[in-house]
Amino acid sequence: MTSSVRSLSLLICTVTLLWAANPVWAEKPSEVRQRARDLGITIGNYTPGPFNAITDVPGVKVGHQTLISGDGVLKPGQGPVRTGVTVIIPRDDVWHKKVAAGSFVLNGTGEMTGLAWLAESGFLEYPIALTNTLNVPRVANGVMSWMIKQYPAIGIEDDTLTPVVAECDDGRLNDIQGRHVSEQDVMAALDGAAGGPVKEGTVGAGTGMVSYGFKGGIGTASRRLLEKEGGFTVGVLVNANHGRKPELVVGGVPVGKLYEAPTAAAEVLSPGQSEGSIIIVIATDAPLDGRQLTRLAKRASLGLARTGSTARHGSGDFMLAFSTANVIPHYPQASTYTLTHLADTHLNSLITATVEATEEAILNALTMATTVVGRDGHRVEAIDLDRIKALVSSSRP
Repeated sequence: MTSSVRSLSLLICTVTLLWAANPVWAEKPSEVRQRARDLGITIGNYTPGPFNAITDVPGVKVGHQTLISGDGVLKPGQGPVRTGVTVIIPRDDVWHKKVAAGSFVLNGTGEMTGLAWLAESGFLEYPIALTNTLNVPRVANGVMSWMIKQYPAIGIEDDTLTPVVAECDDGRLNDIQGRHVSEQDVMAALDGAAGGPVKEGTVGAGTGMVSYGFKGGIGTASRRLLEKEGGFTVGVLVNANHGRKPELVVGGVPVGKLYEAPTAAAEVLSPGQSEGSIIIVIATDAPLDGRQLTRLAKRASLGLARTGSTARHGSGDFMLAFSTANVIPHYPQASTYTLTHLADTHLNSLITATVEATEEAILNALTMATTVVGRDGHRVEAIDLDRIKALVSSSRP
């Protein structure tokens, strides 16, 4: 064997070993992803905030813990692991300075814990956590442990809590039986939560998610109202794990139908297989109460529909909205307190902004996600950015 042949053989062996060690990213190790707006896909009429993210609402923070390990055949309880947790903190010291909140369930094949108390009280008093279906109890434990660390009197001299944890099924790519997200992972995500730009796509709770037949996950967007409309900001964060490829609509263009010829096999789900879900969290600094925020949460369904979803029987579609404008005090000594309240007749611009931001957040989840190979070699491709850009531009006047 010549030296050049030996060198080539060594190179092939090295590449093979690297592929085996890290098959998730081996397909396109230098793949650059872009948000929908950077691809020239403009949704709606309102202008995004500086980060085009839920964190454009002052005080809102987002944190992720991403868990990726192992490859090959599924070994229940061991791996491969393609999962994580994403947390949203409405404001610092939200326990003592509660935020008004409301929610809406479009289709209930799923779970978002804590909604009974939220509906009864009209406020939110702890962080929101997103994760996979079977990890909900462990993530709730993590939120409780973090809250007790922050407020040691909880459950002793102070009240108890019922965390808000929302789930989507990532079992197509992840060893979901392993419940790999630990309390420590949740606490790390909460400790690391920050404002500013938000990581999207294959990150945190979105690591193992699939949307419209492509790799899905975390997406976010925001809208800022005109000054004459109050100058308020609406921010949305989603965990997209819903829809089928032929349904996908991008900026009014039926991209899913045009992308490629659908196959019958791709459209048939076996009995018991999840059709997917989506979690939508809406934040605003407009002074709304729980009733109005419930109305806003309902309107997020329209943004979801604009991307093609029909909220199928097996889909879990949960929306939660909160406002940071007012402070609802923790056990106030006085019998009354004052809140600023936006008139219902001035809600229309906020409704439109919510619909636009929801639609764009879902598209960002798709365009920012990366191709993932998960358990049993299941492979979910990221949507091709050149393809989607060409389809949208060619279909618009």
